[in-house]
Amino acid sequence: MSIQHDNFLDDLPSAWTFDRIKDVVTLRKEKTAEATADEDYLELEDIESGTGRLLSRRNTLEVESAVTIFKKGDILFGKLRPYLEKYYEAEFDGKCTGEILAFQPQRIVSRFLFYCVGSRWFIERCNALAYGAKMPRVSWPTQLSQFNIPLPPHPDQNRIAAYLDASCAAIDKAVIAKRRQIETLDTLIFSTVQHAVTRGLSTTVKMKPTDLDWLPEVPAHWTVQQIKRRCDLLRGKFTHRPRNDPAFYDGEYPFVQTGDITAADKYIRSYSQTLNELGFSVSKMFPKGTLVMSIAANVGDVAILDFESCFPDSMVGLVPDHHTNLDFLYYLMQAMKGVLLSSAVLTTQLNLNYVRIGTNFAAFPPKREQEDIAAFLDAKTAEVCDTKTVLNRQIETLMAYRKSLIHECITGQRRISEADLDRVKGYG
Repeated sequence: MSIQHDNFLDDLPSAWTFDRIKDVVTLRKEKTAEATADEDYLELEDIESGTGRLLSRRNTLEVESAVTIFKKGDILFGKLRPYLEKYYEAEFDGKCTGEILAFQPQRIVSRFLFYCVGSRWFIERCNALAYGAKMPRVSWPTQLSQFNIPLPPHPDQNRIAAYLDASCAAIDKAVIAKRRQIETLDTLIFSTVQHAVTRGLSTTVKMKPTDLDWLPEVPAHWTVQQIKRRCDLLRGKFTHRPRNDPAFYDGEYPFVQTGDITAADKYIRSYSQTLNELGFSVSKMFPKGTLVMSIAANVGDVAILDFESCFPDSMVGLVPDHHTNLDFLYYLMQAMKGVLLSSAVLTTQLNLNYVRIGTNFAAFPPKREQEDIAAFLDAKTAEVCDTKTVLNRQIETLMAYRKSLIHECITGQRRISEADLDRVKGYG
């Protein structure tokens, strides 16, 4: 196989060279089948995408196959679905799944190699060569081992790595601050929703006590009733098992699932799965305007169907009566999520009995007041969504700059001097 070449290698700084990965690292091949309770084992899910940070560690008690041994200072890289950008510099001796390659640096600084395998050009090369439609991966012997790595002198490698450490830390700090702002906004809107659907919009309304643990008092003119007295509860239907049998799909009937609820802002306006005639024969259609709730997986999440659709028995539909406003019911169910979760049953996963949903009590104002509350909450939610959109765009911009900065430094397009390093360290 010929050595693969990248255009930027033609324009490397004069003191830089390049070499194949296989000539500057050693691939760890030692494996073990020993199962222990030590929290020193990593799966791909334990590494955060695109940042090189570790999210969690686990043990090997339930791992049935042999795992790869790595050492502190090794650079780990996920060869499966390389577009997920899973890479990490080991801070401890441990073990990892065979879908993670462990590189032992030889003629390259560990931290510089860390940024190399996480850089844009490296990930793009892996994506271009990955084989396998559903589970794309790159091969070490025929692909990765032949990649050319830019090699500055060791002092330059250390300086570039230190510069990127300081720069990325500053960027990450800004991203974390913006994510905290989003969390604060989520907390604020939840508090606003809960207050509005349990106490109304007036600050002077007379209150009355209830017998409800979660709702000690409500406006005196509101009616306390079981949810099933204010709406029909319709269990989703898809009786065939296994549920993923392809013979039932790819037809004309929309089929929304729990993930579609979680992905929706308020209304489910699109779908990715459909049923054919055979699938429809073991399911049923629910009307537009049905408030759907997940009772398995993302338990308690709610959204409103914006079209007629089928959905499985892991979801339940609520259709309000003529005394109950749909939008008010949507916000009420959001506020009651914690109450509903407290009655969920934990088996292999958390499940909510749909009959119990209807037996819960809530307080209902007159319908006109429900409409006013829903309109108020729509406006407040829209304001929060607009602010969150701005923050998320800022986060995307910061992360894009982070990737661009790594790429430019690793490929020599941005020259890093001691003065640059001193300046960026001063930002911390």
